[in-house]
Amino acid sequence: MTESLKDAVRRAAALAIEHLESVERQPVRPKRDADSLRAALLLAPPARGCDVDELADRLASVMAATPVTISRRFFNQLFGGADPGAILGEMVVPVLNNSLYTFKVAGPHVLVEEALIRHMLPFAGFEGGDGAFTPGGSLSNFVAMLVARNEALPGTRERGLDGRVGVIYSSAEAHYSVRKAAGMLGMGRQNVRGVPVDARGGMRPDALAEAIRADRAEGRVPVMINATAGTTVRGAVDPIDAIADVAAAEGVWLHVDGAWGGSIVLSERHRGLLRGLHRADSFTWDAHKMMGVPLTCSVALFRKPDILRAHLSEVATYLFQADGDRLNPGTRSLQCGRRNDALKLWCGWQLHGDAGYARRIDALLDLARYAAEAVDADPELVLAEAPQTANVCFEVPGRSSAAICERLYDEGLAMVGTGEVCGRNTIRLVCVNPDQTTEDIDALLAAVKAVAASLPAEDDAA
Repeated sequence: MTESLKDAVRRAAALAIEHLESVERQPVRPKRDADSLRAALLLAPPARGCDVDELADRLASVMAATPVTISRRFFNQLFGGADPGAILGEMVVPVLNNSLYTFKVAGPHVLVEEALIRHMLPFAGFEGGDGAFTPGGSLSNFVAMLVARNEALPGTRERGLDGRVGVIYSSAEAHYSVRKAAGMLGMGRQNVRGVPVDARGGMRPDALAEAIRADRAEGRVPVMINATAGTTVRGAVDPIDAIADVAAAEGVWLHVDGAWGGSIVLSERHRGLLRGLHRADSFTWDAHKMMGVPLTCSVALFRKPDILRAHLSEVATYLFQADGDRLNPGTRSLQCGRRNDALKLWCGWQLHGDAGYARRIDALLDLARYAAEAVDADPELVLAEAPQTANVCFEVPGRSSAAICERLYDEGLAMVGTGEVCGRNTIRLVCVNPDQTTEDIDALLAAVKAVAASLPAEDDAA
């Protein structure tokens, strides 16, 4: 068993190296539809198992057909690139195979997680607060909403919902996870208010206050305000300080969804974008986005200490048998069995330090500014708006943004997506890979124009 496992690890390392080398040769893989992949790949589990050699071959085939997200031609999502330190930590996690619910079975990894949370809390202005790793920003938002619901509707955790209608207030351009969580928490998706935004895409505090007052007048209970630090399409940051004024005046829980833009707090140059964050009650921060940690790595931070244990802890003598609650993160988690997502972030932070991550954030936002200025200076392109964070949205006048992005992928030039801005369908370029350079931006824009010239004229109103 030991030799077989060693052989598997060696083969995995070899496959990883092959993948990295193939990305250098082919930064954008040919697009393949699902039917062709089903026909070409051996995907169904077999009745009889194969040997390790055959398994490695089958795995290599799957990897060769996988879209590339670590290359400098990937601008499509709010993640990208490959961080050496974080990948080093990630690759040993399955070999260690510890579950992060008790110190008894995880040992120093509980302390690693604890050290990271203690280090991250002050960046949010939550010194002495609480926090937990979750499998993604959607789940960090979920746990914040769960706590906020229980705080606003006392007795809900023990007795369930009792007919009181709780309401969530969120930007009309916020992430869909807020509405999804409202449905999962029994609050109802229709009780999420999409608060209007201003011309820059930020939630309007006046409209927020008006919505809260209207709901109170109708007997509904305001449960949580969700401010966004970096909206998915425009990268907009809600005016957190002004929203905190409303939250304080109305006595409503304030959560900041910083899944995308939360890492900006690491930058001394740019953290003013999140001014007022210290006044929030909770904060979502995804390290797998701007910090480049492999998917997934998210943290939900809370200003009050011990609040997670108060809302999530359960008696389980078969599990929590020693060391006390502080050393048993399972008492503060949505999960029981829990993957070790902290080690890869710890390795990345050890490699870069605070200063290295600050340089990374500054470089990403500088690259976005370069891209926006290049678009704005080009008579063949139209910039939708100046970027607030690392999202750059633009159009080729008279051409379909979706068709341009599809053609770029078809021709193996780049992967980039679209988004709606102020009633227009735009190309959404995301600067999240620190290996990307101004030359990569220039190459992408040149490819966009070349592809657009071959497409039929079409107005791209949403």
